[in-house]
Amino acid sequence: MLPWIQLDTAKIPGGGELRLKRRGSEFSIMLGTNELMNSRLSGSEEALATLAYERIATHKRPHILIGGLGMGFTLRAALAVLPQDAKVTVAELVLAVVDWARGPMAEIYAGSLDDPRVTVHVGDVGALIAKSKGQFDAILLDVDNGPDGLTREANDGLYSHDGLRKSKSALTRGGVLGVWSQGPDPYFTRRLKDCGYGVEEIPVRAGRTGRGKKHVIWMAKA
Repeated sequence: MLPWIQLDTAKIPGGGELRLKRRGSEFSIMLGTNELMNSRLSGSEEALATLAYERIATHKRPHILIGGLGMGFTLRAALAVLPQDAKVTVAELVLAVVDWARGPMAEIYAGSLDDPRVTVHVGDVGALIAKSKGQFDAILLDVDNGPDGLTREANDGLYSHDGLRKSKSALTRGGVLGVWSQGPDPYFTRRLKDCGYGVEEIPVRAGRTGRGKKHVIWMAKA
C-alpha cells in the first residue's frame, strides 16, 4: 500500500493546524488525529448542496453561501444544479485551503473556483452571516465535523441560539440553513426548533454509491 505523504500544513486562526496529505490520487485533510475530509468520500457533502437546492428551486436568481471550502464537493454539487444566473459565495477561513484548491488538489476542483457564479470570501463565515440581512437563499455550513466547533471554539457560536438567529436573519423568506454533521445531535435539533426553523434531520451515506458511514444533514427552513 502506498504511504501517506504530507504535502503542507496551515494554521487555523484562533488555534489548531490543518495537514494536507496525499496517497496516490487520494487526499486527506487532518486536524490532529481527526480526518476532516477525504477525497474518496463525498456523498454527504454533495447532498448538502442538492438537498438545499431542492428546497429553494423556485427562488429566482438564488444566492447560496457555503461555509467551508473543504475539498469543493459541496461547491461542485451546487454549481451542477444551480441556474446560470445564480450566485455562490464560499467563505473559507484558511487562505491555504484556497491555495490547495488551486494547487495540489486542482484536479478535484475541476475549475469550479473559476466559475463566474463563484466568489471566494477569505474570512470567518460567522462574521459574514452576522452582517448579511436577507441576502442568502441558502446557507450551507460544513466547517466542522458537526455542530460542536471542532476545528476551533469560536465556531460554537454558529450553532448557538444567537448564531442560529443570525443565520435566519441572513436568509431570504423561505430560505434554508443546511448543516452537515458526522452524526446526530438532538440538542442541536432542539435549538433549531427553538429559533423557529422548520427542521428536517436527514441521514445520508458518506459514499457516493450509498455505502459508508451515515452522516446527518439538517435542512432548516426559515
